[in-house]
Amino acid sequence: MLEIIPQGFRNRETSLTDKRSKTIRSIEENRVYHTRYLRAVNSPLRREILRFLQEGCSTIEHLQSKTGQSQATLKWHLDILEHGFCAKTQIKEGELIYKVTQEGKVVNCL
Repeated sequence: MLEIIPQGFRNRETSLTDKRSKTIRSIEENRVYHTRYLRAVNSPLRREILRFLQEGCSTIEHLQSKTGQSQATLKWHLDILEHGFCAKTQIKEGELIYKVTQEGKVVNCL
């Protein structure tokens, strides 16, 4: 027997599966985003660095003079801030500078 399926219902099951997988993917992406972000702002030194970055763009040498930390320590913390969407790098006049992002401005509330 030939079954007639209306046009709108042919791919209904597939589209529901696609919607579920997109939702699950979106939830997982949000979880990863929030995990990275919370790790970035969960350190007193990183919050201090974000406060200095809010004053304006900064080089690692400038941050070193402000915080008293070694360049290696600052680089490690700045990498975590970048990975957590709180800071970004830019090359300006041949120098690597760090800037706070919109996400990094949450430090004012902490």
